[in-house]
Amino acid sequence: MYKPELLNSLKSYSGKQFFTDFIAGIIVGIVALPLSIAFAIASGCSPETGLYTAIIAGFCIAAFGGTRVQIGGPTGAFTVIIYAIVNNPELGITGLATATVLAGIMLILLGAFKMGGLVKFIPYTIVVGFTAGIAVTIASGQIGDFFGMSPHFPLTVFGTEYTKMPGTFAGKISVYASSISTINPYSMIMAIVSLVALFLWPKVTKKIPGSLIVIILATVIHVILNKTCGFQTVLIGDRYKIPSGLPTPALPSLSLQTIQTVFPTAVSIAVLAAIESLLSAVVADGMIGTKHDSNNELIGQGIANVLSPLFGGLPATGAIARTATNINNGGRTPVAGMIHAVVLLLIMVCFGKYVEYIPMAALAAVLIQVAWNMAGIPAIRALIKGQKSDITVLTVTFLITVFVDLTYAIGVGLIFAAFFFIKKMIDLSEVQSGNRTVVTGILGDGSTEQIELPKGVLVYEVDGSLFFGTVRKFEYATERAGSDCKVLILRMRNTIYIDAGGLRALEQCKQACDRKGITIILSGIHTQPYMLCEKTGMADKIGRENIFDNINAALARAKAIVGA
Repeated sequence: MYKPELLNSLKSYSGKQFFTDFIAGIIVGIVALPLSIAFAIASGCSPETGLYTAIIAGFCIAAFGGTRVQIGGPTGAFTVIIYAIVNNPELGITGLATATVLAGIMLILLGAFKMGGLVKFIPYTIVVGFTAGIAVTIASGQIGDFFGMSPHFPLTVFGTEYTKMPGTFAGKISVYASSISTINPYSMIMAIVSLVALFLWPKVTKKIPGSLIVIILATVIHVILNKTCGFQTVLIGDRYKIPSGLPTPALPSLSLQTIQTVFPTAVSIAVLAAIESLLSAVVADGMIGTKHDSNNELIGQGIANVLSPLFGGLPATGAIARTATNINNGGRTPVAGMIHAVVLLLIMVCFGKYVEYIPMAALAAVLIQVAWNMAGIPAIRALIKGQKSDITVLTVTFLITVFVDLTYAIGVGLIFAAFFFIKKMIDLSEVQSGNRTVVTGILGDGSTEQIELPKGVLVYEVDGSLFFGTVRKFEYATERAGSDCKVLILRMRNTIYIDAGGLRALEQCKQACDRKGITIILSGIHTQPYMLCEKTGMADKIGRENIFDNINAALARAKAIVGA
């Protein structure tokens, strides 16, 4: 039954807890301001869309989610997808709103049907690969503002004409490479100093993230230098205007044609939102010693993504960095996340005009640091030392994310991961035979067992799952049963899973043995294979008197058959 964590938290709520939540909410709200603006700009949208997202979605994720301390809003993971949609002349902001609403509905359905745990089955290598790819894409999109470049469009590079900044990685690098002569030294110095300060700030304190300090100092210093020395750099106000309130809610286009066009993108948004929010929830659980409800969290994320685009917002999910900031400053209930959203609204209403003085170079430095943290260098180093299959999945996912599309990256990554997993299972699965008078085996505790086989009895041990990938090994092994064989014992103590292909192979084995006058006995069968045999009638074909849970009973039955 759906029950948001807010209701559970309020049962034992106190004035003291409200005070700590209030302080944490104020701090996180201030911290979320530059990040929300930066992610919106990196996505090709205006700054206020990031603020709308943090306000509306941030409030909903806290109020309706399944975690105590989750802080939601726009994140770097969505920038690639959003940029591609808003720069598509057939879709634009309207198409993005439709895709976000569809993604929200998908998230609600995933939570309602208790499928929150399925997200955990996405391989770790894929998560690391596309996260690193997104990080590279975010960083590449900030090169222009970091160096103060001003490309003059239309621009022809290597025979390709660009009328605006391209959305592809290769296109951006080409445009930047041809615009080196437009570098603004003042912007570049400001960005470099800001970036260095961002990496050094944690040595001073971790209570207040460096992004907030850098943005404030860069803005103040620029105002001073601009008035005294005349230095010029691009400001947010040179490109955008910050409104002083929320817009009137409006429904996006829900026409069948638009839905069909944006549906694959909506799936990508839903998958990313689910993965990042649940990863953030797991991190939060480890920090405060609680346990989140993944299904309720998905429902909360879905509600947030349905309502956010109605107010002109972007896709949203749980933000790990902001969630950690909330915890480190005393936030322990969803009230802190709701206060953070209210604080952002008040800042936009009362101080929105001052946001326009923030230098784009400083924002670029903030986003490059975000990209560096997203890249997961330690995780990549650890995976590179591992199996070749993991390295391949990681590399393929990363390259497709950077050079093709995130949607394809996840799909292709899953295909590669599934292929390598099946191959590994095939390699590990064996069908071993024993037709000697005495068969020796190693038990699980390291001791040995000796089994004396009567004449005319053959034992095959299936070691590993019996599924479509290992069927041929099984068929080949059972075909070797000689003419003197009267009983074939299939020892399945190490086979905990069998699928339709494995069941078909077992049926064909039974038919072949019937033609040769050989009786099949199953030994040590586990629950899943036995239940499948029961449901399909295979247990009756083999004969229930020929199915045993241990080898000794199976041998006794074999001796009786041979003796008869």
